[in-house]
Amino acid sequence: MSTKKPDLDAAYSLDTPEDSIDLYRNWAATYDTDFAVEMDYVYPAAVAAVFAEYAGVQDAPVLDVGAGTGLVGAALSANGQWQIDGLDISAEMLAVAMGKGAYRAVHVADLTGAIDLPDGQYGGVISAGTFTHGHVGPQAFDELLRLAAPNALFVIGINAAVYKDQGFEAKFRDLADQIVDFMVLERLIYGDKTKPDHKDDIALVAVFRKAGVAAGS
Repeated sequence: MSTKKPDLDAAYSLDTPEDSIDLYRNWAATYDTDFAVEMDYVYPAAVAAVFAEYAGVQDAPVLDVGAGTGLVGAALSANGQWQIDGLDISAEMLAVAMGKGAYRAVHVADLTGAIDLPDGQYGGVISAGTFTHGHVGPQAFDELLRLAAPNALFVIGINAAVYKDQGFEAKFRDLADQIVDFMVLERLIYGDKTKPDHKDDIALVAVFRKAGVAAGS
């Protein structure tokens, strides 16, 4: 079991899914206050606002990938009415998320492998904070596209520092025949009250739709 203090440095140095499970088990109860508030973590709200801007009428459920304690779901609920499912490797973090009242259901799953959910059930996929140092790489998009319905909206935040080096840029090129309307937006990860060494941290938010025509369109 990991003995690392639960903080951003520990999160960025994770090596395996087991490391993630251990770290976030120990961090779940204090994550919102010790990290999100202390670091002025504006990223979840920023990504939720992008999703709300581009979603239009959204009847199908939305999957929050790497939902953690539910910061994205809570922010998305404040921007409109959606059915939101959360997915995360940490059962303890998801238990906190469910307490926020924004989620229809939550699923414990490892994004580095197969996900035990049916094909094509989600009309949207959103994520903030999962595609970053020490976490999940671009291989997860094959499964996420499988879970999405044709024309599903993806709004996926990726730490700018790993976007090229860990293969996200190349992966999106490889997926060119499976996705449409692709664009990348820049958003700050932290607000003005954060620590000086992270005040300029940037996320690249990939916005696209799964190719194909939804039934009934």
